[in-house]
Amino acid sequence: MKTSWRTASLVVSAAAVLTLTTACGQDTQPPSSQNVGITAPGDLGGVGSGAQAGRTSPAPDRPADTAGRLNVATDAELGKVVTDELGLTLYRFDQDSANPPKSNCDGDCAKTWPPVPADDASAGEGIDKALLGEITRADGTKQLTVDGWPAYRYVKDVNAGDVKGQGVGGKWFAFTPEGKKAQAAEQAGLSTRQDPELGEIVVDGNGMTVYRFMKDEAWPEPVSACTGDCVEKWPIVPPVDFADTEGIQKKGYMTFTRPDGTDQQTIDCWPLYTFAGDEAPGDTNGQGVGGTWYAVRPDGKPVGAPEE
Repeated sequence: MKTSWRTASLVVSAAAVLTLTTACGQDTQPPSSQNVGITAPGDLGGVGSGAQAGRTSPAPDRPADTAGRLNVATDAELGKVVTDELGLTLYRFDQDSANPPKSNCDGDCAKTWPPVPADDASAGEGIDKALLGEITRADGTKQLTVDGWPAYRYVKDVNAGDVKGQGVGGKWFAFTPEGKKAQAAEQAGLSTRQDPELGEIVVDGNGMTVYRFMKDEAWPEPVSACTGDCVEKWPIVPPVDFADTEGIQKKGYMTFTRPDGTDQQTIDCWPLYTFAGDEAPGDTNGQGVGGTWYAVRPDGKPVGAPEE
């Protein structure tokens, strides 16, 4: 099994649009794409990628209500990311909104992801001060925004340069200096492994088991029935160029656009997912959940599912 794959850039073109509208079952490759970080289990306290070598000096103690001068740091995997004055990485949350700016992280979420105070935040070198703003939270405190997106720290980042929050739950990402989501340079591909109980099944580039949802549809075009809270438990598999796969059927290997605008990979036109309850490569905790979730064979068929 391979766990490292070459990078592929997302190509948005007329050909890609044609691919998304092509009927299922045709020998069509999806547009290549770049995966966004390392997804961890879907709970808010999961762990993404770790600290990078050479940048692990402890962050000195600081008051919880300060941010200071924001800076740009370079992470070996993510490239340029925004940090506070003490080198702690700042993150954005996909369930927030930037227009208008709004935070949807309160209660226990805000304990795991402390909001970055806006009061003393300033733009350092590489940060456009015009992108900095603030919102008033429900408790009356001011939270920093970057290009409209509320900013947070992650409690498990304890050293300057840590990026353990990257990709947590498929919804938390380090800020780029432009306010965008930082993305890992390496793309996770798709391959297969031999499971002692299930046989040959599909895994992503991190070795995590890939699943199918029996309530989805594949023909005449892919339709996902997993939305909202479901996606938190069953993160979608983003587009993976066919050249970055091994042992996967090519027929019906295509992507489709979900109602929220994100693209999802399919095999044999069936939407693909991972499971937040799988904590390590080789886990198959999602197998048979609810009688509707099953691991995927290289031809896209569900392992052990009732006859379709």
